[in-house]
Amino acid sequence: MRGAPDQRRECEPTFRVTEIGSVPSARSAREGGSMELTATTTIRKPVPEVYAYWRDFENLPAFMAHLELVRTTGDRTSHWSAAAPFGTNVEWDAEITDETVAEIIVWRSTGDADVPNAGTVAFVLAPDGVSTEVHVALSYDIPGGTVGKAVAKYFGEEPHQQLDDDLRRLKQVLETGEVVRSDGSPWGKQARKEFPQRPAQPLSDAELEKGPES
Repeated sequence: MRGAPDQRRECEPTFRVTEIGSVPSARSAREGGSMELTATTTIRKPVPEVYAYWRDFENLPAFMAHLELVRTTGDRTSHWSAAAPFGTNVEWDAEITDETVAEIIVWRSTGDADVPNAGTVAFVLAPDGVSTEVHVALSYDIPGGTVGKAVAKYFGEEPHQQLDDDLRRLKQVLETGEVVRSDGSPWGKQARKEFPQRPAQPLSDAELEKGPES
């Protein structure tokens, strides 16, 4: 595996994706159009472990709120199902189009997807030499009509917040094995089923002395 500085330079061009503001994104989804989102988090786990967890796409519904299930259909192919409002489900097949072990995974929907989409996730050794920076870029080709309206309602006026929340849950799952939530906050169905959930609790004296982590 190459050193962190070279890896960081290689990953940067992948994530030069224009993030559409919250209101334009919602309007685009209602009328049909494209939506592109990016987010980053740092997880206190080694790169190979974080990569391996994401590489098993069947783990994604554990932290991605909109996903009902992902079923592996081949070494580089899978079938995805996502819940949308109004009792609507959207489904698609996907394939991995590019991959470097413990560095990057690139995938896209195939065939006649309800909502054509693509994604890239890169795993970069953090400056502390222990943690992993996870950089995610997702793009959606939102259709018009009923499906587009359902997708727009799901993303609401803050579509980028959905991805931020997904990565927050990923961090919690990998670091603690559970999703810590505030009372009344939403989470994905699969995350609720698969991981114990507990309300957020005050930090202990030891945690307060330790200070916040990235």
